[in-house]
Amino acid sequence: MIALLSSISLIFAYLMGSIPFAYLYGRLFKKRDIRELGSGNIGATNVMRIFGTKAGVTVLIMDVLKGYIPVFLVLLLMDSNKYEGINALDWLPVLVGIFCILGHSFTCFLKFRGGKGVATSAGVFMALSPLSFLAAITLFLIIVVITKYVSLGSMIAAAFIVVCNFVFFDFDYYIKGFTLLIGLFLIFKHKSNIKRLLNGTENKISIKKKER
Repeated sequence: MIALLSSISLIFAYLMGSIPFAYLYGRLFKKRDIRELGSGNIGATNVMRIFGTKAGVTVLIMDVLKGYIPVFLVLLLMDSNKYEGINALDWLPVLVGIFCILGHSFTCFLKFRGGKGVATSAGVFMALSPLSFLAAITLFLIIVVITKYVSLGSMIAAAFIVVCNFVFFDFDYYIKGFTLLIGLFLIFKHKSNIKRLLNGTENKISIKKKER
């Protein structure tokens, strides 16, 4: 029973993480393919640049939730007494989080090509380590407001949450290991942004009330 529940949790996490909300928004409401617009990335930032702030925020919330919900549900399951033995699987929420992020970055619905995984990772950390998530999201917002670079804010926030979970919070080794792994993964996914930042060609975010 425990093995079945674990398998279902991981499959659900991957499939939910794979839902390409940015792509769906463009197709359903604008009849356009976000992959052919702007940076081509199926993430909230590209949606915001192309379709406006309202669209970008909507996609952002959905991308965060698809990382948060699977991890929250498995944590809730582990806290219940209904399934004896499930609360011994300390690593399961972390693995569910990994599958959520992999689903977003390598979605089976778009030939395994997805986004960078920042928002979905934020949702996972919101469930696993809410205090460090709040600290990182606050730093992210400050950097974006000052510099207008979402990519820079994302990378610094990813590095900061690693510091938080290693230095300021007494988490178990599997959560610390997960934090380091995802932090490095997110920075690696921003390698093209790093080049543009160094060259001074990175796009800045702007608030647009009207959608195109």
